[in-house]
Amino acid sequence: MVVRIRLSRFGNRHQPFYNIVVAQARSARDSKPLEVIGTFNPVPQRPTNLSEEEARTAKAYKEISLDRSRAKYWLGVGAQPSGSVWRLLSLAGLVQESKKVQN
Repeated sequence: MVVRIRLSRFGNRHQPFYNIVVAQARSARDSKPLEVIGTFNPVPQRPTNLSEEEARTAKAYKEISLDRSRAKYWLGVGAQPSGSVWRLLSLAGLVQESKKVQN
């Protein structure tokens, strides 16, 4: 059985929100996963609690929260990340960046 780390979409139309999940490779995208190890919000957010001038110049960010210990565990037992999750894990420093796209 192949286990994959991939994104599972939630949210409304034009406002996506993803859970980073560990699931069987043959299961559907939104089926019940083995474990949810994080979230990813790709809609750029502006920082709050800043003055108006600071808010205009502040850079928007995409929110990623990840349980690093569980991600390391699943990678250690052989779970294969999808291409988009590979990029997120490389931003977190858990895998090396790769020039080729992982599918």
